[in-house]
Amino acid sequence: MWVIAGYQPVGMFSLKSAIATSSGGKSLLTPTPYAVKMALLDAAYRVCGAARVEPLWPIIRDLGVAVDLSDRVVVTNLFTKILKPRRGSPPPGTAHAGVYQKTIAYREYVWPAGVWHLALRAPDQLQAQRIGDLLPHINYVGKRGGFVQLYDLPVLSDELPPSCTYLNCPEGRQSFSSRGVLQLLDDCAPQMTLAHADIYSGKNVRLDKERLLHHVVLPYEQVRSSKSYTLYERLTTSP
Repeated sequence: MWVIAGYQPVGMFSLKSAIATSSGGKSLLTPTPYAVKMALLDAAYRVCGAARVEPLWPIIRDLGVAVDLSDRVVVTNLFTKILKPRRGSPPPGTAHAGVYQKTIAYREYVWPAGVWHLALRAPDQLQAQRIGDLLPHINYVGKRGGFVQLYDLPVLSDELPPSCTYLNCPEGRQSFSSRGVLQLLDDCAPQMTLAHADIYSGKNVRLDKERLLHHVVLPYEQVRSSKSYTLYERLTTSP
C-alpha cells in the first residue's frame, strides 16, 4: 500500500552525498530515503511523543520510498566562507589563534520548480495510514533550511504512479534511461535500531552496516549550464 503526498519547496534544498567531504561535494537532486525517514522520525517525536515512537520506528525504517520530481530543477553553485575546528594549537595573540579557522567550501543549492510528490510504501493499509498521519508534519528534508510545505494531502493508493522514481528498489531491477542523472543515495539498513537513529544515544551509524548506499538514475538530463548554475529537465522520451 502506497501513501502519497505533495510538497512545495519554501527554501533551497541541499543534501550532499554520503561520501562527500565537508569542504566540497555536489548536492543531490532529490531527498534520499535516509533523509526522508529521519524527517518522519522527527515528525513522530513531535506528534506522538517519545513513548510511542519505538513501535513506529520499524515501520519507518523499512518503508519503500519513491518520488515524483519537478519537471525542471536549477542547481546554483558557489564558494562560501566557513569556520571549521582548528587543528593544532597556534600561539595566543597570533592571527591564527582561536578554536576555529577560516576557510572556504564549495556548496550547491537546488531549486525544484513547482510541486514534487513523495510516495511511501508500507506493508498494509493500517501502517500506511499511520505514516500518512505524519506526512503533514514534515517541514524540511535534507539539510536544515531545506524547508517544504504540504501542498497535496496524503492519499492511499494500491499502485505507484508511473511518473514516480523508486529510490530504494529492493530488487535492484528498476528500468531507467541511459540519459538520466546517476545519484548515490543512502538508506536505513534492516538492522538499524532506534538507538542508532537517536543522535543522543551514543551509538554510531556505520556505512554499509546501519546505513546503506544505492545507485539510482533520476529521469533528468542537463540542458544548460554556466559557471554559477546548472539546469536539469525531466526526460520525456525513452532512451
